[in-house]
Amino acid sequence: MILAGSVRVGVHTSIAGGLVRAVERAHKIGCDGFQIFSANPRGWRTKEPSAEDSERFRAARGRYGLTPLVIHDNYLINLASPEARLRELSVKAFRREIERAIALQADFLVTHPGSARDGNRAQAIRQSAESLKQAAQGLNLDGLTILIENTAGQGSVIGSRFEEVAEIVASASGEVPAGACIDTAHTFEAGYPIHTREGLAETVRELERTVGLSKVCVMHANDSKTALGSHADRHEHIGRGAIGREAFARIVRNAKLRRIPFICETPIDCPGDDKRNLNMMRKLAGETQGR
Repeated sequence: MILAGSVRVGVHTSIAGGLVRAVERAHKIGCDGFQIFSANPRGWRTKEPSAEDSERFRAARGRYGLTPLVIHDNYLINLASPEARLRELSVKAFRREIERAIALQADFLVTHPGSARDGNRAQAIRQSAESLKQAAQGLNLDGLTILIENTAGQGSVIGSRFEEVAEIVASASGEVPAGACIDTAHTFEAGYPIHTREGLAETVRELERTVGLSKVCVMHANDSKTALGSHADRHEHIGRGAIGREAFARIVRNAKLRRIPFICETPIDCPGDDKRNLNMMRKLAGETQGR
């Protein structure tokens, strides 16, 4: 059954050549919304965008009507770290992420909840929320919502269970606009059987019971190169992984998930892969390809 209302889909686009190029790339391949890194995602030293660059970015996005704008934070950030020095670096880096997101007028800033490292998951969950609040202290977020992304559960990383994501979101929400970003590959790799009809229905009920669907603001649409419950984070093209094409059709047509924007973070093995994944999402949703 094809449900009423178009699904909003986009991809993660590169900022190579300047921030405004990311907007142009997203528009060129037909995105509704898009995701970017606002700076180098693998280094502590970041180049901050100039006021002119930010203005050009905002103007281009407004011209093309791309929404939402999602920013993913630096991979080095560990807001849950039990090590004081790493946590200090992470809080400072995440504050810069927030400031850049505000300057670019992003709708959402996505962060991974972090790693316990010493095995104390309960303490890591509390620390993640406290660090987030510390990073945002005194800032006017101006419409920006910070999203906690669920994880595949590799090593001592927290956030593989919806209950853990929900706890961080609830703790932070009193002081910071907070919600969740749910990644399909991470969900599957963490052990939620979204590849079956019954498993998807149960997972959606569990998500509603814990995080609350009203708090899920973005879905990362990724197939998985690894098996159910592998706890190994490996993204695959839509419909070509262990989740599969039929399951993605159910996901993108699900009445409770369909309202949420989907952003693909799929591999680019060949030129044009990003557009092909975008079009596959629309095809599976029952919509015309290549708007």
